[in-house]
Amino acid sequence: MMTVGFIGLGSMGMPMACNLLARGFALRGFDVRRESVAALEVRGGRGADSAAAAAEGADALVLMVVNAAQAESVLFAQGALDRLPDGATVILMATCPPDAVAALAARVEAAGRRFVDAPVSGGTVGAVAGTLSIMAAAPAAVVERVRPVLAAMGDKVFHVGEAPGQGATVKTVNQLLCGVHIAVVAEAFSLAAKAGVDLAVLLEIMSGSAASSWMLKDRGPRMLEAEPGITSAVDIFVKDLGIVLEAGRGAKAALPLAAVAHQMFLSASGRGEGTMDDSQVIRSYHLLNGVTPG
Repeated sequence: MMTVGFIGLGSMGMPMACNLLARGFALRGFDVRRESVAALEVRGGRGADSAAAAAEGADALVLMVVNAAQAESVLFAQGALDRLPDGATVILMATCPPDAVAALAARVEAAGRRFVDAPVSGGTVGAVAGTLSIMAAAPAAVVERVRPVLAAMGDKVFHVGEAPGQGATVKTVNQLLCGVHIAVVAEAFSLAAKAGVDLAVLLEIMSGSAASSWMLKDRGPRMLEAEPGITSAVDIFVKDLGIVLEAGRGAKAALPLAAVAHQMFLSASGRGEGTMDDSQVIRSYHLLNGVTPG
């Protein structure tokens, strides 16, 4: 059984690490929050006091960090890459710009280690259940080498390309669709509220119509709540739609819907609501339209 180092024990990283433990992997984890490391130890994992210590002797190092800058810091400034054995594999699972992922992969491979670009979709619910969709990009032999690790965290592992950065591109397209879908549900609901339509009735009708979508059914009910529980924060889509627009600039692809959706999430974040559930982007539309939620 492979030894796994795991860095980033947040709301998604912790259940992902626990699923690896449940599959019998020897796992050593690190997070900047000491309490998260302690929680991993309670669940049977080994805690590390640094990123480098988590990587020591590991066959694979999973990075579930916030962004590419954190991944770069962990690997190079904090010394994790140097502590990995030759031929070990770095698995980057965070949502990052494709160009940044490709650049990181080149540096990792130049140092004699392998690299798998493997962002995920499915949120905290999927992380807990082990049902994440994983979009892996690397040479086929490298992906197969770490497939047991990936399969412990997600039940849908797709090999999307041979070159690191291609996984990030697929995730970028995914986030474009997700962000725009959430925003357009909020826009539709705000129109209905402006016209005095009962949103609970509207949700019931739309959920069974041709206008339905996964995001409508998932985020719609929370848009009707004043303080819903948080499954994914507004600031996640500020970041991810920013990545979408960056990718669009790089490809010289016009993305007008993504740009507008980004502005609506950014508006919510700018009002101090960035840590709220992303369904609350509807507040941006209500403010724009002069709607007072009932």
